[in-house]
Amino acid sequence: MFLPITPVLALATTFIFMLAANTRQNSNTSNTQTPAVVAPAPNASPTQTVAKQTSTAATAWKIDDTHSMGLFRVQHFGAGMFWGRFDGVTGTITTSGTPMETLALNVVIDTNSVSSANKDLDSHLRSPDFFSVKEFPEMSFVSTSAKKLEGSTWSVNGNFTLHGITKPITVNIELTGQSESARGNKIGFEAVFTIDRSEFGMTYGIEKNAIGKSVRIIVALEATSS
Repeated sequence: MFLPITPVLALATTFIFMLAANTRQNSNTSNTQTPAVVAPAPNASPTQTVAKQTSTAATAWKIDDTHSMGLFRVQHFGAGMFWGRFDGVTGTITTSGTPMETLALNVVIDTNSVSSANKDLDSHLRSPDFFSVKEFPEMSFVSTSAKKLEGSTWSVNGNFTLHGITKPITVNIELTGQSESARGNKIGFEAVFTIDRSEFGMTYGIEKNAIGKSVRIIVALEATSS
């Protein structure tokens, strides 16, 4: 038995369309890529903490002789305190760290710069009875170690030279300030210490109690970074 031509063509056409549709579906499926799944990094933090760094580089400072001075105080005839000053203060300071972690000083004072605001007395102070400036034109302090105390104060050990005699002493030094300005980076210190002048061969006036042997010394320093 033969089927009529028209139904046969209809069946064939339907089969062809179904085959083509299935082929396109398989092609689309094979070309589709599954997106990769990215796993979050373990222990990931939304923020990163940056460690604060402190500067430890050494800074050399040159003492400004215009804005630095030395003062001394000694008792006169067991009564009042006599003050004198030195205008010629030079030298270097070395620090490191921010805030400051180390401190070293090399301070030189010109003994001929002694001043009492009295011409005759200044001449006597420069004589061999006291500073003997022709023989000993300088006195100095060179630090050997420094220890940070409370606040801005340091305890500094070093060698003090006066009248050609050198002895170890301990000086309390205060950091009075530090700044940046149009004239450069500046730092300031104030040193305070006491000596027995007889230990350095300066004995004039002690025997008769005319002038005390204990002398308090204050040195104000301002320095600029080089």
